[in-house]
Amino acid sequence: MRTTSVEARAADLLDNPVRPYAWGSATEIPRLLGVAPTGRPQAELWMGAHPAAPSRLRAGGSLLRRITEDPAGELSEPVLRRFGPRLPFLMKVIAAERPLSLQAHPNREQARAGFADEQRRGVPLDSPERSYVDPNHKPELVCALTPFDALCGFRAVPRTLDLLAGLAERATALRKYVDALRARPDRDGLREVVTGLLTVPTDRRRRLVDSVVAACAAGATPEERTAAELGEAYPGDPGVVISLLLNRLRLEPGEALFLPAGNMHCYLRGTAIEVLANSDNVLRGGLTPKHVDVPELLRVVDVTDGPAPVLEPVLLGPGHSAYRPPVPDFRLDSYSLGPPVELTPAGPRIVLTVSGEAVVRAGTATLTLPRGASAWLPAGVPATAAGTGVLVAATTNL
Repeated sequence: MRTTSVEARAADLLDNPVRPYAWGSATEIPRLLGVAPTGRPQAELWMGAHPAAPSRLRAGGSLLRRITEDPAGELSEPVLRRFGPRLPFLMKVIAAERPLSLQAHPNREQARAGFADEQRRGVPLDSPERSYVDPNHKPELVCALTPFDALCGFRAVPRTLDLLAGLAERATALRKYVDALRARPDRDGLREVVTGLLTVPTDRRRRLVDSVVAACAAGATPEERTAAELGEAYPGDPGVVISLLLNRLRLEPGEALFLPAGNMHCYLRGTAIEVLANSDNVLRGGLTPKHVDVPELLRVVDVTDGPAPVLEPVLLGPGHSAYRPPVPDFRLDSYSLGPPVELTPAGPRIVLTVSGEAVVRAGTATLTLPRGASAWLPAGVPATAAGTGVLVAATTNL
């Protein structure tokens, strides 16, 4: 591994892969990038160095290869010591036209154990039955670009009991779950209910879900309307009932959530910036035709109840806010552009213009970034940005 001088570590524009998951919008990411839609879903724009889909550098080669060849120079010695020779974060634009799967992500120890177990059993990395595609944890931060609807974390049990008790008058199959929560109105009760819903026998599952969807059909609350919509899209899926246990919220542009490992969540619709640990590990609980590993999900999921984990930004200067989650892997900075402003901190950064146009000066490079354009700024390279609109920067949170 070599370490190059600051002058040689040039900033560069990025070309980023798009993931065509079925739930994605066909128009939102093309609109951001200023390109014509293909007519097919374009769900996630990945900016980073994940082996499954690394960004390409305009100067040639992938960002993954550039970091691999000179990790200390590109990332800095502190980042290398903490995370090893890899970029610890991944930035995405996610554009959901339909709900994503109900899911949770592992912590680092769970991911290492799960990955090692599947490797030992010879499960191919590209197998649809695979739960762990890398040995890393996956906490994530999501910051809305448009109104963004989500289910996130288990609602406080007393509020959930109020909702379910009313529905159980019309959907009698819910009564056993209401009784379980009343007997243990805490995380133990929630775990019992979630386990019961995910393992309900097939011959009873459809009747349970259909009765709940019918009870929610004329619902007056966002939670009931959401469950009815999910039931139409995923008939007979117990994730429909689990959705009624979760916080239902709408983020307005600029509002953010931090989802720690184990948080049960489901993004419903909208466009957002997502910054996360450099991982693609997903444990699904339903609302998907993909593999659902119930035992592993139940091992990973955190059933702590309470409010949705909203993350408030910290104002660091005029037009400069930072979203700083309680993990060292990543943070997100947002800059409302005008005259030149310093981009801090000077760790490894990926910057993206989400509106207007930015001119980024990084070392000896001057990069013009219209809306949707992104760039890699190596560690230790001083940088400023000027222009109009908004620029966001993902970096480490050391």
